[in-house]
Amino acid sequence: MARIGVVADTHCPEFMARLPERLFEVLSGVDLILHAGDVDGATTLDALRRIAPVEVVRGDHDRDGSLPRVRELTIEGKRVVVVHGNRSRWLEEPQTFLWTVTLGHFHPHRRLAHVLRREHPTADVIVFGHTHRALVDHSGGVLVFNPGGVHQWTPETTAARLRQDPGWFEWSWLQVARHIRSYPAPTAGILEISEGRVEPRIVPL
Repeated sequence: MARIGVVADTHCPEFMARLPERLFEVLSGVDLILHAGDVDGATTLDALRRIAPVEVVRGDHDRDGSLPRVRELTIEGKRVVVVHGNRSRWLEEPQTFLWTVTLGHFHPHRRLAHVLRREHPTADVIVFGHTHRALVDHSGGVLVFNPGGVHQWTPETTAARLRQDPGWFEWSWLQVARHIRSYPAPTAGILEISEGRVEPRIVPL
């Protein structure tokens, strides 16, 4: 059996000064860690590699151009695809706008699981991030799994970002985002793969 830790959207140190201690507790003893992008710093990967080997993809906030956009792995006979999940700005920006002006009540990217299945038809498991919302979707015989975000936009994290003197565009956006009232809790994920079965689990942080 393989026990896989799954994380996404750490945004550390971009929006978080450090990874939460609870994350290290959740990942303790895993055989491998999959990071579905928006890592933001080599120090984050170094910290995770002290737990287990890490396979990572590039998110839209990652500046490291050496990170691949897609990773394909075979784990215990299962074909696992790891992507971040971001699409073109023509699709992304309007949904981000709606999420912001509704103070988090609009949930963007509702059809993303369907899109990812279509893009990776031979996968048994598709791991993604980007939405900061946990998802376990078995539709069509393929598991689409989002561990949720280690970093979440809350009034507290938005205020912390404002103290970092962001550029004028982000500062303007944060003036609205700091009033967000609907947001998920930080989470990570565990995948247990054995004997042809994949058992997904979302773990609160």
